[in-house]
Amino acid sequence: MVDTDRITGAAREFGGKVHGAVGDLTGSKRDSLEGRAREAAGQAEGVYGQAKDTIRGAAEHVADTARDLGGKLRDAVDDRLGSDDVETRVRRAQGAVEDQYVRAERGVRRAADEAYDYAEDAYERGGHYLRRGSREVSHQVAEYPLASLLIAGLAGFGLGLLVSASRD
Repeated sequence: MVDTDRITGAAREFGGKVHGAVGDLTGSKRDSLEGRAREAAGQAEGVYGQAKDTIRGAAEHVADTARDLGGKLRDAVDDRLGSDDVETRVRRAQGAVEDQYVRAERGVRRAADEAYDYAEDAYERGGHYLRRGSREVSHQVAEYPLASLLIAGLAGFGLGLLVSASRD
């Protein structure tokens, strides 16, 4: 089963790409940066979901392997030794397999935590750049209001031409 973080991450990533592309088309640095930040957040969420899926799959594989080994070991030893000795050896072997399972699970969880931390850092950096870009755009608009109005009008006119041309 696919983790929901992978699905929502892909949707967020796609939405961010669209938002960024619209920002690029309209010349809006703010929309472009917001889109890129959403895209990065979606990618991070998707990576986190993939890590969770990988952990789940690895844990299931280790558990299945442990069960198979325990059954094979029990059958093999039962054929050669008495049942009391078999039970003792099987329990010892199952304990060893369970220890290996716990170690593997810890390792996979540690890797997932590191991937999540990396994704969270990328998301925070994206937010920082978005805020910084928004401040810069606001500063430019405040400093050159007439030029900004002219650019916005031209971008709107161009977008209107694109929309009307696609309808024909």
